[in-house]
Amino acid sequence: MKQNLPLRSIGKSDLMITPIGLGCWQFSKQKNMAGKFWPKMEDDLIGEMVRLSLEGGINWFDTAEVYGNGASERALAASLKDIGKKPGDIIVATKWWPMFRFASNISKTIDQRLNALAPYPIDLYQVHQPWGFSNEKAEMEAMAKLVKEQKIRYVGVSNFSAAQMRSAWETLQKHGIHLVSNQVRYNLLDRKIESNGILQTAKELGITIIAYSPLAQGLATGKFHDHPELLKNIGMRKYSAQFKSAELEKSRPVVKTVQELAIKYGVTPSQIALNWLINSHGETVVAIPGATKESHARENAGAMTFTLTPEDIALLDEKSNLFR
Repeated sequence: MKQNLPLRSIGKSDLMITPIGLGCWQFSKQKNMAGKFWPKMEDDLIGEMVRLSLEGGINWFDTAEVYGNGASERALAASLKDIGKKPGDIIVATKWWPMFRFASNISKTIDQRLNALAPYPIDLYQVHQPWGFSNEKAEMEAMAKLVKEQKIRYVGVSNFSAAQMRSAWETLQKHGIHLVSNQVRYNLLDRKIESNGILQTAKELGITIIAYSPLAQGLATGKFHDHPELLKNIGMRKYSAQFKSAELEKSRPVVKTVQELAIKYGVTPSQIALNWLINSHGETVVAIPGATKESHARENAGAMTFTLTPEDIALLDEKSNLFR
C-alpha cells in the first residue's frame, strides 16, 4: 500500500516532492562509460525498484542523458508505463550533458530527451556539470527558452559552485524564471557544501539542494568498515580515495554513531544517514539515493517515516564535522 508522506516544494516552484526521490543512474545498463559504474540491471528488476519506490510514497525520479546515453530515461519511462502511471502522476527530473558542447545544443537535443521519457514530461531539466564550451549565462538563456516554449517546466543545475549558481539564478531572473535546484554531492562523509558557500547561497536564494551520493556510495552505513571484503565487488568505485584503508579509519567514528542511532530508532544505518540529510537544514535539502535491491528501495522510502531529534542531528553534526 502506498504511504502518504509530507511533501515540500522544490525551490520556488509548484513541484511538490517527497524529501527523498529515486536516483536512476543505476538504470544505465552499462551502455557507456557512465553506465559502467553499476552492474547491468534487467528490465524486471528496474521495474521492481520503481514500483517499490512508488509504494513507499516516493513521487519523483532523477535521471540523465549521460546515464547510458538515454538508457536510464527509457528504462524509467517503460517501468512507469508498465505500472500504469500517467503523465502528471509523478515528477521526472533529467539532465543535459554539457561536455564538448555549446549552449545551443540544449535546444537541439531536447526532443531526444522528451522522446526517451515519453509520455512523461520533463518537470525539472538540469545542466549536469559546469563543463560546457558555453558559460552558465548562455546555458540559462537556452533553458529559459525551453521554459517559454513549454518543453520543460523548471530549471536546475548540478555540481555548480556558489558563484556559478548565483550567476545562473540572476540570468533566469531576468526572464521571470526561478532556478529551483542545484544537485551536488552531499552526505555525512562529504559536507563541503556547508563551507564553500553552496548551501548558504541556496538558502539565501530559495534554491533546493538535491543531494546525490547521499550514503557516500554505501560508506556512510558502515558496511564496508564491517566487511572490507565487499570492497572487491564494487567495480570502479573501489579506486576512489574514500575507500582506501586510511580514509575508512577516518570515517569509522561517524559510521559507529550512525549504527548506534539505527539501533536506538529501530531502523537501518542508511535510514539514519538519509534522515540526517533531509532534516538538518529545514526543507532545503532533499536526497536521491539509488536502489539495486528490494531492501534499498524499501529503506529509502522508510527513511521518511521518522525524524531524528535535534539532539541526535547535532550529535551526527559533531561526529562528522571533520568532513566539512
